[in-house]
Amino acid sequence: MEKKQKTIAILTSGGDAPGMNAAIRAVVRTALHRGIRVLGVRRGYNGLINGDMVEMNFLSVSDIMHRGGTVLYTARCPEFREDAGVEKAKETCIKMGIDGLVVIGGDGSYRGARDLSLKGIPCVGVPGTIDNDISSTEYTIGYDTAMNTVCEMVDRLRDTSQSHDRCSVVEVMGRKAGYIALNTGIGCGASVILMPEVECDIEKDVIDKIKSSHKTGKQHFIVMVAEGIGGVEDIAKKIEAATGIESRACVLGHVQRGGAPTVTDRVAATKMGYHAVELLEQGIGNRVVGMQCGEVVDYDILEGLKMVKTIDMNTVKIAEEVAL
Repeated sequence: MEKKQKTIAILTSGGDAPGMNAAIRAVVRTALHRGIRVLGVRRGYNGLINGDMVEMNFLSVSDIMHRGGTVLYTARCPEFREDAGVEKAKETCIKMGIDGLVVIGGDGSYRGARDLSLKGIPCVGVPGTIDNDISSTEYTIGYDTAMNTVCEMVDRLRDTSQSHDRCSVVEVMGRKAGYIALNTGIGCGASVILMPEVECDIEKDVIDKIKSSHKTGKQHFIVMVAEGIGGVEDIAKKIEAATGIESRACVLGHVQRGGAPTVTDRVAATKMGYHAVELLEQGIGNRVVGMQCGEVVDYDILEGLKMVKTIDMNTVKIAEEVAL
């Protein structure tokens, strides 16, 4: 049997996501219960390269579950994209006696974990991103909270749209994925949802639908646009020019990343963080943790990065049919 882990480290990398703190808490407390020392790495891979770490204990993760963001901070690390940067991180791990590393983040963070794993430092990735765009898992930490934030904000925006007989063209986050746009579009009763996974003709799929609905007496509209589509200012101008309906663009921006995580995110983060420690305790690294059919699973990190994730076209069909 491979040797048990004696010291593990944990870091958060890439964009922050609500629920990261719950995952940190789960990793730290699970490890401590099993007699494993935990080091918290500040500011992602930058901290791993520079040795910016602090020893974690039960108290250091007390009362953090309900907080958004990440208590370990996060940052992009261009240096880690080069082999020399990965080598520095490896040397730091050896110097600090780190037997394994938990990396909470998105695909970019996973690629860093892969590179470090290939250098001989066992890593376990935990999916933390609001975009829900990691191929090896059906759910990512922060996704549910971000969607609830979007719905709350769009509900408020609808009040103004209704008061002014206006069309609001709302851009939501998600990078090149349309998961947030699709599900919040349904949840907010959007008239049209635009996402990268589905081809769209502005004249046919947006303007004609709004015109048709307007003839039935509907006076205000919400058009949900994934940031991978972008161009909400131009879309709003085209709608107004073609329909005569006052149209305004609204980019919700990074507010979608913040706020207290929902119960769904807290529980999912806790389960996946717990599983990550179970793997490292057994001497198993080079894995990514995820959820499939509501259950926690794990895959080889290289296999996970090669997986392909597609949007549910049946949900797309439902959204189209109930919209107008």
